This record gives sequence, C-alpha cells and structure tokens, in this order.
Amino acid sequence: MTGTEALEIIATFLKDEPVVLANGFISREFFNVEDRKGNFYMIGSMGLASSIGLGAALAQPERRTVIVDGDGNVLMSMGTLAMIASAKPKNLVHLCIDNEVYESTGKQRSLSNEIALEKVAEANGYPYSQRVDTSEELKQELGKVMSQEGPSFLLVKVTASFDSARGRVTHSPEEIRDRFMSVYRS
Repeated sequence: MTGTEALEIIATFLKDEPVVLANGFISREFFNVEDRKGNFYMIGSMGLASSIGLGAALAQPERRTVIVDGDGNVLMSMGTLAMIASAKPKNLVHLCIDNEVYESTGKQRSLSNEIALEKVAEANGYPYSQRVDTSEELKQELGKVMSQEGPSFLLVKVTASFDSARGRVTHSPEEIRDRFMSVYRS
C-alpha cells in the first residue's frame, strides 16, 4: 500500500473529527486527497502534530480527534507518546504513516525499520496499539479505532511513494488556524 492509498482510506472514515496532519508529504498529500476546514496542516514544526492533536482532544473531549503522523515525526517527539498515554484522552486516535524514510527531504532512512513504533506506544501506555500492512487491515482497524475508546495508536506500514509533483498546501498558516478554530471552538 502506498502512503497516498492509506490517506485515501483514512479520509473515507472521517466525518467531522478534527484532524491534525504531520508536516511534509502527509499534509501535502492529504490536502490533495481531502481538504476540509477541520484539517490542521503542519506546515513546519516537525514532530509536533501529536502535541497539537493531544491539545485538541483535551480541549474537546466530546469529539474524536485524529492525528495523522509520520514515522520520522513520532521518532522526533517520542515523549509525546508518554504524554498522550498519561493524559488518557478517550477520544484520541493516533495514526502513524510509516514508510521508513524521511521522504519529503530526500528519502533518508528513519529508524522505524528497527524500532516497532506500535510497541513503543503500547509500552508507553496506549490501551490499544496495532500495526497494519495492507489496505484491508487498515480498513478493519480504522473501523475499530474510530468507534472505541482511546487513546489508540495504529502504525500503518506503506511504501515510500508520495508524489513530489503534487501541490503543497495553499492555505497560509493563519488561514489553517482560523479555519480549524472556526469549526472547533468550544
């Protein structure tokens, strides 16, 4: 499964949830797959999608919040896994698109081919943490994590195949913030 295919599947499971997307190709590709006001695109700040997603989940505990992270982002901010597990937001779904490389900067290898990130999330205290390798497994697991109490972590293994010719997010950081806040104000 490619990263784009994984994002297309994830989009079909979304309703009105706040979605915080990691920087790089994850934000770019999801922008092209399904731009919506409820998407918070990380234009920079590598590794911080999970922190922002945790904040959104805690601020609105009645709404399911989805984080779409990358393996490099999770590796950069592993401490946030412990913060999420400790805070125990029942409404949080943490998805990690793992292509084992830093794709948007030239496909340098990440450590995720040696580190089982789903086991790291579990060891930190996520009540539910799984790995998927196929589109069918992804659909099955998304059905679970989008309906059960969290926090849940789902590692989604994909091939390094994002399309660098696809456009970047065209909204300014201020527009992203304002669109997101207009939809999710308490």
